[in-house]
Amino acid sequence: MVRVNGLIKQGIDRSWHFGIWWKNLRVRLLTSTLLAGISNQLQFHFYFPSPSFFRMDGEDSNLIENQQAYSGREGKGKRLWKKVKYQLVEYHSLPGYLRDNEYILGHYRSEWPMKQVLLSIFTIHNETLNVWTHLIGFFIFLALTIYTAMKVPKVVDLNSLQHFPDILKKPDLHRLQSELLTCLPSMPDLHKLKEEISSWHIKELLYNCLPERFFSSNHTDLCVLHSVKEDLVNIVAPIMIRPITRWPFFAFLGGAMFCLLASSICHLLFCHSERLAYIMLRLDYAGIAALISTSFYPPVYYSFMCDPFFCNLYLGFITVLGIATILVSLLPMFQNPEFRTIRASLFFGMGLSGVAPILHKLFLFWGEPEVFHTTGYEILMGALYGIGALVYATRIPERWMPGKFDIAGHSHQLFHVLVVAGAYTHYQAGLVYLRWRDLRGC
Repeated sequence: MVRVNGLIKQGIDRSWHFGIWWKNLRVRLLTSTLLAGISNQLQFHFYFPSPSFFRMDGEDSNLIENQQAYSGREGKGKRLWKKVKYQLVEYHSLPGYLRDNEYILGHYRSEWPMKQVLLSIFTIHNETLNVWTHLIGFFIFLALTIYTAMKVPKVVDLNSLQHFPDILKKPDLHRLQSELLTCLPSMPDLHKLKEEISSWHIKELLYNCLPERFFSSNHTDLCVLHSVKEDLVNIVAPIMIRPITRWPFFAFLGGAMFCLLASSICHLLFCHSERLAYIMLRLDYAGIAALISTSFYPPVYYSFMCDPFFCNLYLGFITVLGIATILVSLLPMFQNPEFRTIRASLFFGMGLSGVAPILHKLFLFWGEPEVFHTTGYEILMGALYGIGALVYATRIPERWMPGKFDIAGHSHQLFHVLVVAGAYTHYQAGLVYLRWRDLRGC
């Protein structure tokens, strides 16, 4: 009986130890499974615990060592993944929506986080010069806008006085003198003086301004009279000239700045994600349409400001055409590489429609020097835009040597430079229009 009781007690003790061992085993298995799952997510491989992991002695120290090993591998894996993710990739590694020019083979950014995309403006990749060419152009036109608003003087018509020495024989200077003398008592009232002088038709008086005794003047007298002419112009011109409205010119400057800034932002951000690329590219197309449309405003308005019918007709046509172009660009297929030629042709056609008002202007004002001057600028602008569109559509020069122009010199960068040059040429033409209409009026 005693022996039986001993065996029973021994069996109970073994069962109790076995239960504790089995419980610990289940805990270790569960722990290893969880760690293996974490390893699978972070490191892309599984870890299978060794048999020593299930030993009852020193299991806590083994667990700590394994956790430290996992932490080290996790940190190393994250650093490696970050390094690989922010590297520039080749064309064949790009997602479909980022593939546009197969002749640019490398140095692409692909689906970077927004922070890294923004910081990439200061790094070298195949979009760096695309960003900076138009960003610098934006600041150039911002400076021109401020200069135009603050520093451009009210110009004076010196051409109308170029034959001044030949017409000094006219007696109307005496009339001008008498008018000024009658006004002397009210000289302190400058506002009244301005109103009175404005009603005297001083241009006509200056045209017939000096008595006949100066008709036979010698060379010295003529030099003195040239000086008198300039003094009269400088004194009287600020009172005579009333500048025309500037809004068409500032509309063009605003369209140019919007186009350049939108293009720069697009080239910087579109590699972030497919959705952002869709938005940025449509913004870029809207900027191009805005530049072309607003480029019509100064020549059309200042050429036909005295004929409201044709002025409104041309301005309305180009505005509607610009809006229609923006709506067409919203179509998803518009960005596909096979539509590159269609895109270039559409924008080129918008610019080509400006030929009609230019020819009409030449017909109405043939012989006016300002008309030929502005037309020359407009022809140069059209040539720059046209060459830019041709380079953009044909992808020259990278199609001749793929991979050689990935960083600098490819077609889109050349296109950007030509756009800025064309817009600046149009700015110069706008200054001539302002001078012309300030002096001529209707």
